[in-house]
Amino acid sequence: MTIAKILRNKGAEVIGVTPDADLGTIARTLVRHRLGAVLVRDAQGEILGIVSERDIVRALAEEEGVLEGQTAADIMTRKLFTVSPDTPITRALEMITDRRVRHLPVMENGKLCGIVSIGDLVKARIEEAVTEAAALRDYVTAS
Repeated sequence: MTIAKILRNKGAEVIGVTPDADLGTIARTLVRHRLGAVLVRDAQGEILGIVSERDIVRALAEEEGVLEGQTAADIMTRKLFTVSPDTPITRALEMITDRRVRHLPVMENGKLCGIVSIGDLVKARIEEAVTEAAALRDYVTAS
């Protein structure tokens, strides 16, 4: 199973913010859309980074509770790890584990076409395992 199947089921909509979005706006966006992270994109749609719940907590801890005036550009993670639609789910899970991230933007031909989270990948992998187990049960019972 590949990332493309997850995007077919989940959809390709990606919620983003601008680099000048304040942290309150980002937090409200995360809550409103029930997300763990949002991409930071410029006016042309180019991805500049990602802001996750972890980034906000880290900023809160580093600034001893002072978040006022900080923006997405101040706290975003600039180094992104991406996958393509044809990346196998198992490979994406390895990337998330090895790089200690929770979200992977999906890029095809240099263009953003979605984003997957660790939850999306685990859910898909469980579905895949259940399907495989059912197929094996059917095979053994039919024999």
